[in-house]
Amino acid sequence: MRAKTIIIIIITVLVTVILMKNMDEVNFWIFGTRSVPKLAVLGIMFFIGAVVGFLLGRPRKKQQTEKTDQQISPTFEAKKPLDPADEDYIN
Repeated sequence: MRAKTIIIIIITVLVTVILMKNMDEVNFWIFGTRSVPKLAVLGIMFFIGAVVGFLLGRPRKKQQTEKTDQQISPTFEAKKPLDPADEDYIN
């Protein structure tokens, strides 16, 4: 088995155990107090976290750019001879 498969199995087992141990009801405020099972709250939060992690972790699409003639084979200009004033300055 690959490491990724083992990690997914371990996370799934841990989430299942945690959800099953938290079956009691809690008061949850969603625009008014409601009695909601902890199982539902934890399950929804795990699902939201998994979706956000998937969206942020996936590779980004690269934009394809068209190559111009200069990108394919750049041309170089021949060196221009120095001006006599520049030659005097260098020497």
